[in-house]
Amino acid sequence: MAEPTASPAAAPAQPPSSTPGAAPPVAAPARRRKALTAIFIAVLLAGLGWGAWHWFTGRHVETTDNAYVQGNVVQITPQVPGTVVSILADEADPVAAGAPLVRLDDADAKVALARAEAQLAQTVRGLRGTYANSATLQSQIGQRDAELQRATAELARAQADLARRQPLAASGAVGAEEIAHAQAQVTAARSTQAAAQAALATAREALATQQTQTDGLALAEQPAVAEASARVREAYLALRRSTLPAPLAGVVARRNVQIGQRVAAGAPLMTLVALDQLWVDANFKEPQLDRLRIGQPVKLTADVYGRQVVFDGRIAGLGAGTGAAFALLPAQNATGNWIKVVQRVPVRIALDAKQLAAHPLRLGLSMTVAVDVADTSGKTLAEGARSAPVAQTQVFDVITAQADAEVARIIASHGGGARKPAAAPAAKPANSARAPDKTIPDKPTNPATRR
Repeated sequence: MAEPTASPAAAPAQPPSSTPGAAPPVAAPARRRKALTAIFIAVLLAGLGWGAWHWFTGRHVETTDNAYVQGNVVQITPQVPGTVVSILADEADPVAAGAPLVRLDDADAKVALARAEAQLAQTVRGLRGTYANSATLQSQIGQRDAELQRATAELARAQADLARRQPLAASGAVGAEEIAHAQAQVTAARSTQAAAQAALATAREALATQQTQTDGLALAEQPAVAEASARVREAYLALRRSTLPAPLAGVVARRNVQIGQRVAAGAPLMTLVALDQLWVDANFKEPQLDRLRIGQPVKLTADVYGRQVVFDGRIAGLGAGTGAAFALLPAQNATGNWIKVVQRVPVRIALDAKQLAAHPLRLGLSMTVAVDVADTSGKTLAEGARSAPVAQTQVFDVITAQADAEVARIIASHGGGARKPAAAPAAKPANSARAPDKTIPDKPTNPATRR
């Protein structure tokens, strides 16, 4: 009986024949060890590199991406009410400082200005008569003084005639009628002198009263002229304010006004943004504030430009409080369960003007900020008050100067120069009439000596 043949599947696997003298199979483990060693060295080098970077640079840098572009948002509002008749700038339009933006109907303002100018002209012409009257009164004083001197001389002559005749009356050389006539002349001369003295005193009092209004003041400095000038300035400013100028150069960000709209004083019509005066408010966490100082250099990148554009800046100041402290609805940490939330403080960063001109930014853009805090010798709070204004415009000063020029033109055109009246001569007392000539005796003299 034949033996059964074993199937190939049931045959035991024969070990592979090995060539005598061949090396053992260790190539794969060796490659793995080399790969792991290379990875370890690479990780070690990367760690050393990161450690070196952190030691020399990274630990001296505070970064945050909670930063946004800020700037001055100027509201264009009218100072006088009126109806809009012209809109001269629209959104996204660049405007120069002093450029007109909106015009209001100025018909009523022109009428008010014409009325104020007429009132000023009338006041100036009326005061010109007052100043001229002062000169007339001075002439009258001279005339009254001459009349007083003449009356005094007449009285002295009459008294001398009476004194010559009285000694001759006893001898009968002069009659009683002639003596009475001489006495009547003396009495009339005295009355004339008294009347001249009273007229001179009246003229001096009138001049003194007149000088209380004109002495020491130019016509343009008179209270009445000043009041009328103020009304002209007020009307002129109201007329010029019917045109709304741009207080500074910038870009119109929003327009809220329409043609024909009746606007009230103070109503917002436009929003103007000065894109050359922007800054960045970076909100740093509380632990990051320890090494932040005023004046530290800052590197910034904007999402709109990417990392290809790097802005240079410096810390201009640290906020006086956290954002939550000035929120519209601040947190009430004293109620309910409390969970600590790390607060942030806004840090203002000033940007380079040349870089802003080369790469303009917009309000609200996101920024990434990196502050070099290696130098911590600066201050966390600014010392001393600000010496210069934060923002300033001279657009409205021009309107004020033009109003003053208009007032000066009206006064000059109606003869009201800046001259002062001539000084009046020193007033003499009312009883300062020239005394009679003492060479003429008032009493009768010895007839023997009168030869």
